[in-house]
Amino acid sequence: MERVRQSPTDPGFVQNPYPFYDRVRKLGPVVFWEDYELPVVAGYDAVNALLRDRRFGREVPPEVRAPIPDHLAPFYAVEAHSMLELEPPRHTRLRGLVLRAFTTRRIAALGPEIEALCHQLIDSFPDGAFDLIPAYCTKLPVIIIARLLGVPEGRADDLLAWSNAMVGMYQARRTRADEDAAVAATEAFVAFMRSYIDARRDDPRDDLITHLIAAEEAGEKLSTDELIATCILLLNAGHEATVHTMGNGVKALLEAASPAAALAPGGIDATVEEILRHDPPLHMFTRHAYEDLTAFGHSFKRGDQVGLLLAAANRDPAAFDSPASFDPARPIKPNTSFGAGLHFCVGAPLARLELKIALPILLTHIPDLHLAEDPKYANLYHFHGLENLRVKRG
Repeated sequence: MERVRQSPTDPGFVQNPYPFYDRVRKLGPVVFWEDYELPVVAGYDAVNALLRDRRFGREVPPEVRAPIPDHLAPFYAVEAHSMLELEPPRHTRLRGLVLRAFTTRRIAALGPEIEALCHQLIDSFPDGAFDLIPAYCTKLPVIIIARLLGVPEGRADDLLAWSNAMVGMYQARRTRADEDAAVAATEAFVAFMRSYIDARRDDPRDDLITHLIAAEEAGEKLSTDELIATCILLLNAGHEATVHTMGNGVKALLEAASPAAALAPGGIDATVEEILRHDPPLHMFTRHAYEDLTAFGHSFKRGDQVGLLLAAANRDPAAFDSPASFDPARPIKPNTSFGAGLHFCVGAPLARLELKIALPILLTHIPDLHLAEDPKYANLYHFHGLENLRVKRG
């Protein structure tokens, strides 16, 4: 197995990780990334196969589970109940409960509300150059997921601050200060959700939290801790990826001077899929081997971890013609940006709906929108999103 070294916090890599991914793919199906001390796969076929391979999973086998430092105990106490980190049967029960409330019909019904909010946000844009990320890309998804869950959108700023602190635990540049901030945010988030869930028990509404409570009380054995962890996961995941995808997508559309047809009803589906493929919000997802096995020429022992380079798979020339090019007219082909298999992102339909509505409204309402300065990506790896996106009219 070939070995490769690349700091995930190197400024050049942060701004453009794709040359590194090209190098990894050429070295073989499984390559050892020394900075992570982790074998990784970067090819489209390999990433897709391992996402679906039930011999691998998210939950760490108990015999290789590292002790949790005392100062991080509150954070991992919540993560222990998150369906993102679980496998069947617990994952099956949690995901089933969420999907029972997070239905296609309920998501589709949000369309007019998303459209109205887009116009409201655009109408409040300042004159001159401004940063589109906080003004549009962040506000839209966090308000929508708050409304869907039934959480007061007046607390959106708190939810956003807590979420940003918590996801800092998954970034390569993580420090002890980041860990302390994540723990403080976790404790505040849990206290808020616990009080809000208690209130919803006494005053049920037509929202996701109420439906999850009802499922619990109907004998599904969803504990309060599981309910809290699920709500936190949905709030975090429900906006984090969409913020990055929307920002990356507007950047790509403006830089490419994409034609109006890309935003028209007949073209927007392909445009959104190309945005997700070309510059996705999450670049690496990990799995643990659940048995001794050989995959793509590499021998894994039970408990071994492997990194799946989602963004690299999306630019594999064996799967996509001219993969580095942004082409909104590219024929739709499944990409790896939302994962695949058992852990396919439960929020993918909502994210796609928000993008399909928000991008055409923005760029048809302000057809002369253009970049006010070159955008820069934030040091977030293995997330991938813009530090800012300064734009202006005219």
